[in-house]
Amino acid sequence: MAGILFVVSGPSGVGKSTIRKEVIRKCPGLKYSISCTTRPPREGEIDGVDYLFIDLPTFEKMKQQREFLEWAKVHGNYYGTPRKPIEEWLKKGEDVILEIDVQGAKQVKKNFEGGVFIFIAPPSLKTLEERLKRRNTDREDEILLRMTNARIEMQCISDYDYLVVNDQLEKAVNKLLAIIIAERCRIRKSHPSGGEKGNDSHR
Repeated sequence: MAGILFVVSGPSGVGKSTIRKEVIRKCPGLKYSISCTTRPPREGEIDGVDYLFIDLPTFEKMKQQREFLEWAKVHGNYYGTPRKPIEEWLKKGEDVILEIDVQGAKQVKKNFEGGVFIFIAPPSLKTLEERLKRRNTDREDEILLRMTNARIEMQCISDYDYLVVNDQLEKAVNKLLAIIIAERCRIRKSHPSGGEKGNDSHR
């Protein structure tokens, strides 16, 4: 049986990375697909661990060669998810988690049948703005742009399978873990011919 693709997304600053790192630490057998980005590393970020930091010409070349499962321009920078490692892991029956923006999640949902989509939301937009200011990595105009985008992204919640509100980190982590466990326990219905229908129906 093929693995399950978990797609986690939500507004910038909502805590996706922190939640994802805790879930991977606590959940055995879950692969994390590292995204490529043209933005410079933030303080504490490590190339090849948090992101694959590449220049724009390299990104464009990968895009032209259809090496991305999805890609998007977000806040002036490009982000993309390499296709090959994900497809290889899933074929081997390993579960994969993606942490991508809402634009990217839309592309994956359109082009990839069978993924599990989880939206991470803040308790309120005011709380989100406070978190963006506290992390002290963006200028005031960049925060305003992120908040404008967040209002638009929050309207996409109904397109997802699950909603996790990040009001307290431990609770949010436990909810995402519960979703992963539930999906791993889901019975995959079979076609009359005996072929399986579900996460591997497209592979």
